[in-house]
Amino acid sequence: MKKNEVAELKIEGISFPGKSWGMHGEKKVVMKNGLLGQRVLVNIAKKRKKFEGRILEVLEKAPNEIDAACDVFAKCGGCTYQNLPYDEQLKLKESYVLNLLEQAGIAGFTYEGIVPSPEVFGYRNKMEYSFGDNEKDGPLMLGLHEQGSFYNIVKTDGCQITDEDFNTIQTAVLEFFAQTGDSYFHKRSHEGFLRHLVVRKGKHTGDLLINLATTTQGTLDEVAFVKGLLDLKLKGQIRGILHTQNDGVADVVKAEIAKTLYGEDKIEDQILGLTFEITSFSFFQTNTLGAEKLYSVVRDFVGREQNEVIYDLYCGTGTIAQVLAPVSKKVVGIELVAEAVEAAKVNATKNGLDNCQFIAGDVMVEVANLHDPADVIILDPPRDGIHPKAIFKILDFKPKTFVYVSCKATSLARDLPFFVAAGYAIKKVKCVDMFPHTGHVETVVLMTRV
Repeated sequence: MKKNEVAELKIEGISFPGKSWGMHGEKKVVMKNGLLGQRVLVNIAKKRKKFEGRILEVLEKAPNEIDAACDVFAKCGGCTYQNLPYDEQLKLKESYVLNLLEQAGIAGFTYEGIVPSPEVFGYRNKMEYSFGDNEKDGPLMLGLHEQGSFYNIVKTDGCQITDEDFNTIQTAVLEFFAQTGDSYFHKRSHEGFLRHLVVRKGKHTGDLLINLATTTQGTLDEVAFVKGLLDLKLKGQIRGILHTQNDGVADVVKAEIAKTLYGEDKIEDQILGLTFEITSFSFFQTNTLGAEKLYSVVRDFVGREQNEVIYDLYCGTGTIAQVLAPVSKKVVGIELVAEAVEAAKVNATKNGLDNCQFIAGDVMVEVANLHDPADVIILDPPRDGIHPKAIFKILDFKPKTFVYVSCKATSLARDLPFFVAAGYAIKKVKCVDMFPHTGHVETVVLMTRV
């Protein structure tokens, strides 16, 4: 095979997450995205012992393919399966998860199906946009990264999966800085002013929080910026406008300097009747109505005995812990991010829950300091799953029940055999689709001690 060879092939299979494969002669070529049955033109390169392809063009559509609702679907990296009917997306995600569990030797459980997202479009309550351009020395852009590109930005003011207000705000902010002539932060030279725009909205409250992230290499006309946003016709109401600054080289949103230009630095939203304060940097599920479905599954798997001690490891801002508090004796949450723990405490007080305890620290360290015997342990780890050194400490608690909430099925399939080896039976598995049109799916697993 020649270096960077361009070849035509048919997609013969889908793998998790959001990848496909086809055969070029006797060589299996793995690609990002793609649908089963598509005939595609692919740029192929050998990476170590495997072959990876980049789809250049779809020559023939898949039998079940539809036209995407978004004009920039083919360029933007935000969605993977908007060209697939939603019921087909759900089937695909189910097959992802079940195939991975089968390959991991996990069997004998009751599969309870997949819960669809209550909203298929307009479901995202948070977006993090980047400033940049789409061609060398081209006009300023504000949007998402172009698929397969580290530098190019695609304008996404017609995004179909975000709240409608976000598109209005994105357009207004881009127009404002196009007029001021401010430059974006260049990742190579590390020069420039504009970095990111983060917008959050409370699905149940309509509260909007807008955070402009820049370097210190420029000056913001704060009065004009705030006025331009407040003059917009929005369905929700702006509760806070922030300006955060950092001069780090990493392409992440963080605040070395933070200033509230208008209103407050937080908003509120509700999940299953409980109220949560959300800052620009808080972890909060990006699909609020989907989160209610997810947490309802967790609560159903836990049961309602009301005499149990529950540990919520990797608790974040304590959403699951607080949802479970009314049906438990005591809930203890552990979270690495200290700010998230403080938010969890504030939210628990706001919701009148006095049987919640939140601890800031590394799960691997803090589990050794817990002394109350746990009846139920909730595991909702980051995408990489449970740290290998922590998993044995967690198993040492020997609760009668584990409920594992996974946002990455490959990590789940890697971790579950440890629980089986420790004497736990996989009783139930249920999927919840929190991210329509993407390759991501949540999986909830109920395990009981044999």
